[in-house]
Amino acid sequence: MRTDSGINGDAQRIEQMVWMFFLKVYDAQEETWEFTKDNFVSIIPEKYRWRNWATDHKDGKALTGEPLLDFVNNGLFPTLKNLEVDEDTPRSQTIVKEVFEDINQYMKDGVQLRKVINIIDEIDFTDTEDRHMFGDIYEGILKGLQSAGNAGEFYTARALTDIIIRLLDPKLGETFGDWAGGTLGFVVSFLNYIRPSVKTVEDEEVYQNSARAQEWKPLPYLLGITNLLVHGIESPNVLHCDSLAEKVTEYKEEDKVDIEAMNPPYGGATAAADKLNFPAEMRSSESADMFVVLMMYRLKAHGRAAVILPDGFLFGTDGAKLAIKTKLLREFNLHTVVRLPGSIFAPYTSIATNILFFNNEHAAGAPEGYNTKETWFYRLDMPEGYKHFSKTKPMKVEHCQPLVDWWNDRHEITTEDGGEKSRCFSVEQLVSLGCNLDQCKFPKEEEEVLPPKDLLKKYHEEREKLDKTIDSTLAEIENMLGIDINEEKA
Repeated sequence: MRTDSGINGDAQRIEQMVWMFFLKVYDAQEETWEFTKDNFVSIIPEKYRWRNWATDHKDGKALTGEPLLDFVNNGLFPTLKNLEVDEDTPRSQTIVKEVFEDINQYMKDGVQLRKVINIIDEIDFTDTEDRHMFGDIYEGILKGLQSAGNAGEFYTARALTDIIIRLLDPKLGETFGDWAGGTLGFVVSFLNYIRPSVKTVEDEEVYQNSARAQEWKPLPYLLGITNLLVHGIESPNVLHCDSLAEKVTEYKEEDKVDIEAMNPPYGGATAAADKLNFPAEMRSSESADMFVVLMMYRLKAHGRAAVILPDGFLFGTDGAKLAIKTKLLREFNLHTVVRLPGSIFAPYTSIATNILFFNNEHAAGAPEGYNTKETWFYRLDMPEGYKHFSKTKPMKVEHCQPLVDWWNDRHEITTEDGGEKSRCFSVEQLVSLGCNLDQCKFPKEEEEVLPPKDLLKKYHEEREKLDKTIDSTLAEIENMLGIDINEEKA
């Protein structure tokens, strides 16, 4: 695909691959439905079903070159974008139209496109082992988004989604929601966590309908839907919509869930029209703030939630942030704040992040007017031997083990230098601090402030040391190459 002039960058390559993955895995799912459902009829016209145009039977009849490009660009894509659906169309079929509405075909070389299709067609999604192996491959493809420019915002490290779901400890029968789904990593972690509890046909039906999500942008929506199909969800309950576009006060009980986990986009501006869907005192220009409010309104009584947020939310004192944090303390039990080590989302962003855990419950012993009694703060440090996470040294589940151990045995921890790694604050203390949740910070090296004369002397000494190091290195290189620069100059 890198040799095709129509594709520019990893994000486009991934999008190009995934629309083909989607059609291939959807075709495999339809094979199952043909055996299990009476009078099954595909929503995709016969001519455009994967099996009827993509499979190369090695008889010289497979489309390639310009005829293949013409078929895909002028037949396949327009047809799938304009499929007829109505309120009676099953969810398992409407997703085809939704996926293709905003997706593009970029390749300009029909021969190369045929090669890519042939490789993808080799995967047998009806084979459990092939499907499981491809799930791992697909996760690797999604991970590649982190370094794919702005597309990095759609992916949350699987180690992080897995550990957050583990701490929320969902049960089969509980419903789950992510209203800024991205590639649906949280949904997959949730499904993997409860999967061992599925024992009967009835359990399988509950499992298939236990998760719902929403995603506004076309690329992550495509990636997420395909992710769920790969993981065996027949009719992904994922809406392609703006989650902030509905009035939060109008959500009914059936719109709420037992468990929520989210990594909402931050740094983005909330649309003016969307702000009007929220109570006036909590209308914020920061989209992440609005998603926190949304989570509060869509969490069932006794439900549990976790949300990843930037530092700005923790110490922010503007009216909206203060109102949101006050609501969290008064109407919910904000029981834990975990400070995450830096570079978790590198190289996409270096913004410092935190996980807020809160329940829709009244904590025993909470003072009058509050549902929160106390909030624990815990700082998850960088693992030993790591200066930062990177593409070659990513975050792993085992790096979170100290957090898991502490979670089950909470106690205050003071470091050797007197810093706080873990501390409990009463709700009264937090209110007296202006609802500042920026506690248990990472230690920072203090810069030594010297008088100007001593500072200049120090700079000169450091430069002298650096010059000597450079001279020594250059001399070694000249010696290895048998070159004497001084002689040549003479």
